[in-house]
Amino acid sequence: MRRLLMLLLLLPIAVTAAPYNRNEARTVNQVVFGEVDSVRYITHQEVVNSQRNGWETLLGGVIGGLVGNQFGGGSGREVATAVGAVAGASIAHHRQPTQKIVNYRLVEILIKAEDGQLIDVIQDVDQQMLFQRGDSVRILYFDDGVRVDKTF
Repeated sequence: MRRLLMLLLLLPIAVTAAPYNRNEARTVNQVVFGEVDSVRYITHQEVVNSQRNGWETLLGGVIGGLVGNQFGGGSGREVATAVGAVAGASIAHHRQPTQKIVNYRLVEILIKAEDGQLIDVIQDVDQQMLFQRGDSVRILYFDDGVRVDKTF
């Protein structure tokens, strides 16, 4: 029960932890030392919608106008050009938005602090610092999140 309570209290901090470069100087509010109790590597999948900036709609309108201009004669050609431009712009604007999937590799680290507390932290995987059960670690608390590093 106590482990679950600590997880619920610290999860919002862990999830909002901003990644930073290890050589970047930051103000640390608190440092807690402990030992890794368990490690679980996980992924977080996020679907990102592409942002349309209007160029697709403009290009669709131009192409539609060029196609429409091929039909009719006199004022009929002007009407066909206008209808083609509107139709091309509409088709381009309403086409299915493209999506891409972004996978974030995360590590969930359960740490037994020196005072006996269990602290759970989720952070980005750093290939230069992979964690194992029994590793001595320090938990760095910042204004905008938390980070776990090995102590050597």
